[in-house]
Amino acid sequence: MPAVAEEHSLLTDYGDFESSLPQQPEAVADLRRRGVARFEELGFPSTRQEEWRFTNVAPVAKTSYVRAGGRLHGLTAAKLEPFQIPGTVDLVFVNGRYSEELSRQEEFPSGVFAGSLAAAMAWNPDLVSAHLGRYAGLDHPFVALNSAHVEDGAFVYVPRGVKLEQTLHLLFVATAGDQATVSYPRNLIVVDESAEATVVESYCGYQGDVYFTCPVTEIVGGANSVVDHYRLGEESLDAFHLGTLKIHLERDANFFTHSVNHGGAIVRNDIQAYLGGEGIHCTLNGLYLGRKKQLVDHHMWVDHAKPHCHSYELFKGILEDQSRAVFNGRIKVHEDAQKTDAKQSSQHLLLSDKALAQSNPQLEIFADDVRCTHGSTTGQIDEEALFYLRSRGIGEEAAKSLLTYAFAVEVLQEFRLETVRKDLEEFLFTRLPKGDVVRQAV
Repeated sequence: MPAVAEEHSLLTDYGDFESSLPQQPEAVADLRRRGVARFEELGFPSTRQEEWRFTNVAPVAKTSYVRAGGRLHGLTAAKLEPFQIPGTVDLVFVNGRYSEELSRQEEFPSGVFAGSLAAAMAWNPDLVSAHLGRYAGLDHPFVALNSAHVEDGAFVYVPRGVKLEQTLHLLFVATAGDQATVSYPRNLIVVDESAEATVVESYCGYQGDVYFTCPVTEIVGGANSVVDHYRLGEESLDAFHLGTLKIHLERDANFFTHSVNHGGAIVRNDIQAYLGGEGIHCTLNGLYLGRKKQLVDHHMWVDHAKPHCHSYELFKGILEDQSRAVFNGRIKVHEDAQKTDAKQSSQHLLLSDKALAQSNPQLEIFADDVRCTHGSTTGQIDEEALFYLRSRGIGEEAAKSLLTYAFAVEVLQEFRLETVRKDLEEFLFTRLPKGDVVRQAV
């Protein structure tokens, strides 16, 4: 085996893992084989590679892990309460594996499936095989690593013309014992033609736990579908999270995804949307908060392949202490994608002289009748606005928190799911100094 497989615990026991798996569709087994072969070729990325220039994953590579499996490590329903969202159907995954014991069971409309990917392989192997691995390419090292370990995760299928009234909460909880653990959730969400669904995808863990979560989520929005998607990161500050979200949209689809992150030592989210039909509306928003020595990296890519499509991106980062952020946003407009309307904005608010943000917006336009804009700003709190608030009797600390809240809430206001928005607003009140003053002011 190549050196990466011999030297790193992520692949040293791979043969034992593979032999322990139940029988699965041949297409899934083939995806695993191709995944492990590709990761052996690629290995861990280094800062010498352009896509990873500002994100050093050496701490991830140097850590020795054990496969977490389905061990609960004392996890109970009561311990999940801080991560639950009122009014949603909780589907709980512990270290990437579905937990029927901790999930809330509910009746869904005929033809809808929401639960374990492993169970879906037995329920409808042809449906799973038709989509799994089709959109997330193996040229990304951590997609390859995840694909090598496909075992379980979430599968959501909403058939043609069905509006799923329930909001699904895919809650991924990582646990760790005496040794750092690793898990590979693999998620597939298929919303068929003229169907609608709202899905919240959460990743969380407990402070002090050391673990590595390497998820891949593929979302398919069929023609004229409506998908409202939220991705929340509440990992341990000692944990690593390297995730990929791949979105494939067809004609007249309406897709919304909102990413919020405030946990993890090293966090990277690769979010890529392919607009493969005319008349698509795609919104990708994000808010991230960094503190201590956290690193949060968002790599975005919106691929306009057809005419008359619209994409909107707004990402905001709030950085304290010695935290760092990376935003790399790329919009590609193909030659046939006339009448494209694409907007991208990234903004960073630095609350410390030692905080650092790297932003790199990019446009690749091969069509001549388009409207595309991008913008990036990085700065500290506006001194004039701060003076204005202080001149009206608001203390300096409360005034700074009020301005920080105003900066963040622009993203939260775009949330169509009120329960998630309110929970995150409350989190901001507790996170900000003098948050009670801010709560009263707004």
